[in-house]
Amino acid sequence: MSRRVLVTGGASGLGAALAAAFAARGDRVLVTDIGAEPPAQLPPSASYLRLDVTSQEDWDAARERVVTEFGGLDLLINNAGVAAGGRIELLDLDEWRWITEINLFGVVRGCRTFTPLFKEQGSGHLVNTASMAGLVHPPAMSSYNAVKSAVVALSETLRFELEPFGIAVSVVCPSFFRTNLASSMRGSDPMMQSVARKLIERSRLGAEEIAAIVVKAVDRRTPLILTDKAGRRAYLAKRFLAPLYVRQMLAFGEKLRRGGEQADRERADREQAARAQESAPAAAEGER
Repeated sequence: MSRRVLVTGGASGLGAALAAAFAARGDRVLVTDIGAEPPAQLPPSASYLRLDVTSQEDWDAARERVVTEFGGLDLLINNAGVAAGGRIELLDLDEWRWITEINLFGVVRGCRTFTPLFKEQGSGHLVNTASMAGLVHPPAMSSYNAVKSAVVALSETLRFELEPFGIAVSVVCPSFFRTNLASSMRGSDPMMQSVARKLIERSRLGAEEIAAIVVKAVDRRTPLILTDKAGRRAYLAKRFLAPLYVRQMLAFGEKLRRGGEQADRERADREQAARAQESAPAAAEGER
């Protein structure tokens, strides 16, 4: 049976892969993203709408669009998100506000906008993309871990709140996989950005493989969707092997400490060399 699906952040990465997977099944898909024009890889059977998840006006327009075009909605995929990372003293409050507004409040707005419609229908499914960072919390990722943890908590809360109305809620928690997420990454800590990019690039899984797993889990109305072995191992280690989990995270923190100190020294040396180079012409002029 064909379903009516709205995907946020659907122009690239996991969002594009999810849109393609649902469209390939014969579902009616509305792809949304921040760009004014449809993406080049838009599935032939899908339609497109510009949606900035930080704008309630855009969310209201999206609801009106699905009601007009589809007559309702079966699946809301709150997938849009950005990345950030860094040591706590190097993350400024503007970076915290930026990632919170998109990754957390973007999901909240979507859930608030479509829950009344789902209640009217007596059916619907909210699918919120979080991250394994919402379940396990590596060092030097405080802002990302915090907002993804909030999405996990929101999803669990809404599951218990909305199931009596016939509404399902799932949260997707993938580990690192090959995607363009690193291109959206912000932060004042170049060392951590480099670490995150390497982890993403080295992953064996791509967005299409993750999307296939998510679609099957959504069909089963799975509340917590763990998409890969590495993530499942980390999550189970935290739950059942807490001392091992703590040792691994502390070891990672120590590795980042050494790497961060070296990166900071190298940056200081470059800045000192640049200042010396800038002052050299002035000193030579004074000698003349």
